[in-house]
Amino acid sequence: MISIPTIKRFPSYLRLLRQYKEEGKHWVSATHLAKELGLTPIQVRKDMAGTGVEGKPKVGFEIESLISAIICNLGWDTPTNAILVGAGHLGGALARYDGFATYGLHIVALFDADPAKKGLTVGNKVVKAMEEMESYIKKHAISIAVVAVPADVAQEVVDHLVEVGIKAIWNFAPKDLRLPPEVVVERTDLATSFAVLSAKFRRTFEGDIDCVER
Repeated sequence: MISIPTIKRFPSYLRLLRQYKEEGKHWVSATHLAKELGLTPIQVRKDMAGTGVEGKPKVGFEIESLISAIICNLGWDTPTNAILVGAGHLGGALARYDGFATYGLHIVALFDADPAKKGLTVGNKVVKAMEEMESYIKKHAISIAVVAVPADVAQEVVDHLVEVGIKAIWNFAPKDLRLPPEVVVERTDLATSFAVLSAKFRRTFEGDIDCVER
């Protein structure tokens, strides 16, 4: 089984490999990938071993084969339909983002609890009422929901999503959710990302700071 850290690195590999393909390249070495991504050649070879693609001595890996294998292992070779819950600022931005199709993810419907938003067009989607969500999920056999609602209603929303058949949740709400073990959840936390950025910035440009004495 491919490890989660390797899975998290796969999109970076994929972006780089697609760039090389566009440049007309056919082979790439582990050393070159490692240098570009700030990894070690040993780590790259371990990651690539999970794809099933074998490299050739003094030549490296065939780019086209790696691209196909990574896409397959990520499950991006099969189109996946999902709904988006929450048509606020963040939800609206997600609804307008065309890049999801690159990953095989298609946001097919947008729902919001605000009656004033019903019928509005966000991106190329018409906002539907929450009351329509259950029937839509069942009619279209939707298994994945992207959640971008306020923290105070996030748990209530996902509980309802699970009740009506959702099996995987991509959570953009600023809240840790309590979900049954059989439901897959991935949280994208802007605060966590910025915390890492801020800490790296401080260590690089300001050095160690004793926060206790401040």
